[in-house]
Amino acid sequence: MGGNDKSRDHCGEGRRRLGSLPGGLQERLAAVMREPVEMAQLLDAVMSVGRELDLPRVLRRIVEAAVVVVDAEYGALGVVGDEGTRLAQFLPVGLTAEQHEAIGHLPTGHGILGELIRHPEPLRLAELSEHPSAYGFPPNHPPMHSFLGVPIRVRDEVFGNLYLTQKRGGRAFDAEDEAVLSTLAVAAGVAIENARVHAETRNRQRWQEANNEVVAALMSGAGQTRVQRMIVGHSARILAADLGVLALVADKKSLRVVEASGLDAESHRGLVLPREGSFSGAALDAAEPITSRDVEHDPRITEGPRRWAGLGPAVAVPMITGGRARGVLLLARTRDRPVFTDAETTPLLTFAGQAALAMELTERRESAEQIALLEERDRIARDLHDLAIQRLFATGMTLQSVVRLVEQPEASERLLRAVDDLDETIKIIRSTIFGLRVTGSGRGGQGLRVRVATTVEQAARTLGFQPSLRLAGLIDTDVPAAIAEQVIAVLGEALSNVARHARATALDISLVVGEGEVELVVSDNGVGMPGHIASRSGLDNLARRAEKFGGALTVGEADRGGTRLSWRVPLRLS
Repeated sequence: MGGNDKSRDHCGEGRRRLGSLPGGLQERLAAVMREPVEMAQLLDAVMSVGRELDLPRVLRRIVEAAVVVVDAEYGALGVVGDEGTRLAQFLPVGLTAEQHEAIGHLPTGHGILGELIRHPEPLRLAELSEHPSAYGFPPNHPPMHSFLGVPIRVRDEVFGNLYLTQKRGGRAFDAEDEAVLSTLAVAAGVAIENARVHAETRNRQRWQEANNEVVAALMSGAGQTRVQRMIVGHSARILAADLGVLALVADKKSLRVVEASGLDAESHRGLVLPREGSFSGAALDAAEPITSRDVEHDPRITEGPRRWAGLGPAVAVPMITGGRARGVLLLARTRDRPVFTDAETTPLLTFAGQAALAMELTERRESAEQIALLEERDRIARDLHDLAIQRLFATGMTLQSVVRLVEQPEASERLLRAVDDLDETIKIIRSTIFGLRVTGSGRGGQGLRVRVATTVEQAARTLGFQPSLRLAGLIDTDVPAAIAEQVIAVLGEALSNVARHARATALDISLVVGEGEVELVVSDNGVGMPGHIASRSGLDNLARRAEKFGGALTVGEADRGGTRLSWRVPLRLS
């Protein structure tokens, strides 16, 4: 009696829950002949897969429910890739962490799994190994005998397959199990479609917000470094990538990595990569997105240091604006994570194009600011020449005429020293005017002051902060061209070392000319020696540059715990 009441309760509850499902799914469930308790279990499974809207969770719920409703020991859901010939994702259930580790790489669609990809129809086997397509198991794989597989369709297209093995109790899967699993697959298709629509809507909103933030940063005057960091950060976050890399075109044959974020990003920053032999270069040449299942072993990558350990799926999209490729945006995920789909790469390509336009506008704004700065420098130079120098010169002449009228030797000596100081001041101002007025486009047309300032400004983009710069003395007039070239080379190498190894947050640079020598000092607050400098050969190179001109290099601890590099040479060439 009580059992009948319980059955009626299950039936009544089941009908109410059944009425909340789509019509097609109601018909499939009504056709499944099961006991009331088992029917309730199937309804629970169907309802559970429809509760989630996050696609990864939906897929996990589906395979977990499938194992329960057909009483299987192991289960898996394989997502078929865009090309339709292999699995892009494989989600197993029932394996322990130790078994998973021992088996190694997850399957991609060979053997029986591939049979369902090629022929998406229910497949039921009492013994896996007896099927002609049986591929065998890898070492350390648990034994599996009985098998049941059904396809999951979304809008009449095969999304993937459910694979169940080892019916508990040593039994084989029967026709009723097949009907139950096929019904769950229909519910799974509905849930997956709902999750896809939700994900597409959410991602469209995220891409729009990301683009708005980049534009807002541009309008607020953000520099290239910040814009590049935002582009990589937003892309990696929206597509759940473990590594994001931005490389810009350096010349016709190479790209330069200007930003990297995520897993082992340090090994990518600052790299100069050839177009031929790099994944980013392949995307640039293709002028369209390219993907890889295993970027660590991708045959298109033949150049550059090893830097892809632990990574698998990757996508690289060219950043094109106005028919010109400015760079490549690359994203990668860790091994065994899903490959990048067309649905993900299409909006990424659009965002990359918008980002390229934002970067171009940033460069144009910075160029306009540079022109305004040069014009202001020219005005200051005219004022210094027309006003300051003339007045100082007149003051010096006045003092010289007064010397003859002074009878005390000490007063006369002081006046002469003041005249000498004025002459020295006039020389310094003339040197400054020369540096302000040098605006030549080529390297040879620029004074050392301008070249040093430009080198430091370029390094700030890589460092992520603005170093302090102090210039003193007759830099543009007293430093010979040969030594000036060495100063720029040494400064570039020192800044590169800081960017790559020091992990510094502040950097002081000084270039001082006086007392017959020039001294360049680069001092940071980073981790210090020996981690600061990559190898002794780099220091030896800088030392040889100094010794060539009779100077010396010294490297030691800075006052604030980092590294202080001093490069000093005499100005007189032997």
